[in-house]
Amino acid sequence: MRHVVVIGAGAAGTMAAIFAARGGARTTLLERTRDGGRKILISGGGRCNVLPLVVDESRFITDSSPNTLRKILRSWPLDEQVHFFEQEIGIPLVEERESLKRFPASHKARDVRDGLLAHARQCSVDIRFDTQVTGFSATAAGWRVDIASGAPLDADAVIVATGGLSVPATGSDGLGLRVLREMGHAMHRTYAALTPLTSSDATLAALSGVSLTVSLTARDTARSASATGGFLFTHHGYSGPSVLDVSHVVVRSRHEGDGSAKVTVRWTDLDEAAWNDALRSQGVRTVAGAVRAQLPDRLAMALIERAAVDPSRTLSELRRDERMRLVEMLVSGPLPWSGDEGYKKAEVTGGGVSLAEVDPRTMESRRNPALFLCGELLDAFGPIGGYNFFWAWTTGRAAGRGAAGQEQPSTHSTNGRSPMR
Repeated sequence: MRHVVVIGAGAAGTMAAIFAARGGARTTLLERTRDGGRKILISGGGRCNVLPLVVDESRFITDSSPNTLRKILRSWPLDEQVHFFEQEIGIPLVEERESLKRFPASHKARDVRDGLLAHARQCSVDIRFDTQVTGFSATAAGWRVDIASGAPLDADAVIVATGGLSVPATGSDGLGLRVLREMGHAMHRTYAALTPLTSSDATLAALSGVSLTVSLTARDTARSASATGGFLFTHHGYSGPSVLDVSHVVVRSRHEGDGSAKVTVRWTDLDEAAWNDALRSQGVRTVAGAVRAQLPDRLAMALIERAAVDPSRTLSELRRDERMRLVEMLVSGPLPWSGDEGYKKAEVTGGGVSLAEVDPRTMESRRNPALFLCGELLDAFGPIGGYNFFWAWTTGRAAGRGAAGQEQPSTHSTNGRSPMR
């Protein structure tokens, strides 16, 4: 019987182990922590947004071929994934229409993690916790996986699902990325993605705890991103889904560019024309009263101050240039930033192994036969809202089926290169 070793019992690795075992392979799942699936446990505020309500392929970020990305994303349709969780794993899902997310009906992330591991055991997967892999290498007969506190394991195929560099406290240590780089796999520079931004602006620091829904745009000379969603002022800067979804532009501007990224905010759903109407003469109503009617009090006063407008002036006294400054602040005001929270707070890792290095049908390495890659270590990530679990489930399933020999590789799977053992 074909022996498949999966390294990493996170979302992608556990899914890969399930489908390798269901494909008839003797499957061993190795996990360095004592329980596995820790990112599942902390996702969605402990509720786990298992899947998005819809999948918009254009919202995924990659430096690799968009065509390869699409092929991978379409290999396991969303409705089939919903069926898998509800009918095969036994985890009913509920839809949260306002956020376009799907959660377990219990709203407990632990049910998702435990359900996947239980199903893996039902499929006869040998799960070994507290097992730290130190490396993996090709042999004449297949693969060898080295373990810190035990004899190495021999395998016919290895699936690398070690994650990226984000939230290292969950067990991500970058092992897979390091070894794959040493093997010669092409890498796109890694960076912290979906991470909070920091600010040294004293005025905005006083707004810690204020939250609302905004529209953000981040732009530099190389890229741009926009998002609408929750926004939170923190002690150190800004967080919330809208911030996380555009943060990669700032991060890459800092580390790869000249740090010139600009972030602008539309603080309400009112556009320029609507705000101009709202701030025109309305008797004795004050500027503060008009803005506070649409925004939290502390934020309203801070924005008025930043626009250099007297909040006590009545709208009838407001000069045209003052109104223009205030409207600009409200619909496209600058959001000053000084940095980001990095991998410690990042939801995912951007960059990673180029998608050109894997067969999109099987996730097999084009450089090393019988080596399969899945999950966060690959060069793709999506926005907040279940997209990155969709990526993990999709690539994990493909890798598991490929390693078990259920899927045939695509034509010209070596991409013009001679495979290396």
